[in-house]
Amino acid sequence: MKNSTTPSQLDQRVAQLIAEYSGESVNAAHILCDRHNPEATACRIIRDDLSFKDITFKQLREDSERLASAYSAMGLKAGDRIATLMGKSQKYLATVLAIWRLGAVHVPLFTAFAPPAIAVRTEASDCKLIICDASQRSKLIPGDGMPENALGKIITTGDADDNALSFDAVYQSGNSGFPSASVGGDAPLIQIYTSGTTGKPKGVVVPVKAIAAFQTYLEIGLNVSSDDVYWNAADPGWAYGLYYGIVAPLAAGTKTHLLESGFVPKLAFDVLSKFGVTNFAAAPTVYRSLQAAKIPVPEGLKLRHASSAGEPLTPEVNQWAVQSLGVEVHDHYGQTETGMTINNHHHAQLKQPVKPGAMGHPLPGWAAAILKDESNEIAGPGEQGRVAIDLTNSPLAWFNGYKDEPGKSAERFSDDKRWYLTGDAGSIDSEGYFHFASRDDDIIIMAGYRIGPFEVESVLCMHPAVSECAVVAAPDEVRGEVLETFVVLKSDYEASEALTKDLQEWVKRRYAAHAYPRQVHYTDGLPKTPSGKVMRFELRKLLRKDKG
Repeated sequence: MKNSTTPSQLDQRVAQLIAEYSGESVNAAHILCDRHNPEATACRIIRDDLSFKDITFKQLREDSERLASAYSAMGLKAGDRIATLMGKSQKYLATVLAIWRLGAVHVPLFTAFAPPAIAVRTEASDCKLIICDASQRSKLIPGDGMPENALGKIITTGDADDNALSFDAVYQSGNSGFPSASVGGDAPLIQIYTSGTTGKPKGVVVPVKAIAAFQTYLEIGLNVSSDDVYWNAADPGWAYGLYYGIVAPLAAGTKTHLLESGFVPKLAFDVLSKFGVTNFAAAPTVYRSLQAAKIPVPEGLKLRHASSAGEPLTPEVNQWAVQSLGVEVHDHYGQTETGMTINNHHHAQLKQPVKPGAMGHPLPGWAAAILKDESNEIAGPGEQGRVAIDLTNSPLAWFNGYKDEPGKSAERFSDDKRWYLTGDAGSIDSEGYFHFASRDDDIIIMAGYRIGPFEVESVLCMHPAVSECAVVAAPDEVRGEVLETFVVLKSDYEASEALTKDLQEWVKRRYAAHAYPRQVHYTDGLPKTPSGKVMRFELRKLLRKDKG
């Protein structure tokens, strides 16, 4: 996509992608692999010693054909749910494409999950097959937290056992040339589970046509071009890593990079440097970890774009990033149910100055608004309300509701079906920038004032002593609710009454006198979901317990 593209041409591009991926005979394996230059590199797999292996589209096609053939011989078919409990590797990449070549549905399982979390997802999705790494095999043994009926057939990358087949043996049993299924744009591609802070995880069925939305974000939100060295550091066990580290670049024919090992700041810097990464996407916690590591940043980084998603980006990240990485980090907003929808776009035609704390403007193909609390009336500039997606003007929208959850699904849509209700609160300013405040159930109302925790957290994180923090409401007989905060200090600071007073004055001076935290609780870490979101409900439980 060239920089001379006009906004109307961007809309045309969105329409082109929708038309291409929505037909009745759409074939996911064709979109993601078979139509591309077979000699082009689909993915570079980077090991922790910085050695690497390039996987071409030809190799990916051959590997996935053999696996799909073998799965078919095992009785698996289009529409069946097949789960992966795997790290980022060549075998993982071939596996997910084999699932889609068969016309089956991929159920991603995060490798940090314990058996109960795995069982909830495999049982709810009625998985017929689970492919796991050897290191994960022990989690799939029936027993405490893993009921027998939560398991289908098992394939392991390690040695076969009484209840699991060997990945290599299954691969060898398959044949190349297995035809890929033409399932259509409305057919399911992925069944992924939300990491919500309350209740059991909810199944989100992602159709093949959603690839249009994912590729739109890759091209416009991230502005990934054919000559970029693109690295999305998010784990593909979660939406941002799967949608934009695997699906979108494969659809676009753009080489993606996968780091086999877990995140380590020194290794991340080495990858950025050695491979000349130009377009980098990760969660804000990654940037904060790089900042907190206090190790020399390699000279000569080639970054032209840096992006964050998954949680709000606090202002201090960009203060560090501009000085250390040479670029501003652009905050992007989306959900598992939609993909990315509101962004500080990198594309030259839509790029605007980054405002601290702002999540940007709607992506082409999406329309968004702030709705007043007690109605679907659109709020005015600066007025806080509910962040909502206007489905009548969002041709990229694809979410119809949670799998087998009609009640939870109904909560996500207005009665007239015009609005998808994100469950987030925010505002829009006079220049059209959207600003995140909090999840709806995290809003703090104190003496009639509505306070978004993120706003106060952003201020606290600017304090030199604060590594990260979370603000929650505590009951108060006079005010209804007051603010309290849990703070993780940087290593060279210690908790003290003097520091508490300093943090309180810091908020008073930099945000509002009424919104300072009445108590500061120092902690070694914050409870988070596997995708990195702070679980404020757990902190509220701690407060209730402490106060009897």
